[in-house]
Amino acid sequence: MRRAHIGVVVVLAALLASPLVLARQPAPASKAAPAVVNINTATVEQLDALPGVGAKLASRIVDYRQKNGGFKKVEDLMNVQGIGEKNFLKLKPLVTVGQPKAEKGTGHD
Repeated sequence: MRRAHIGVVVVLAALLASPLVLARQPAPASKAAPAVVNINTATVEQLDALPGVGAKLASRIVDYRQKNGGFKKVEDLMNVQGIGEKNFLKLKPLVTVGQPKAEKGTGHD
């Protein structure tokens, strides 16, 4: 009986490692390696797609950005209500700040 179990495990392992079986697996739906999101330009929908960020938190991020003229560094995300250190550490490798949009009439023409 024990040999039968070992045989089944070996066969299953061989099948799962087979390129034919792997080729038939559907690609994961849009959750493959997420692209880095610029928190100074991202939409609510793009922010909502980040792990641990829902629609409400995404809206708070956009509100903070609008009220404060953009994020100067990714750590500023922790100034948004609902983003503590633990959540920030999950987001840090997935976000960037780039350059905030320049205000009109700043003399940088």
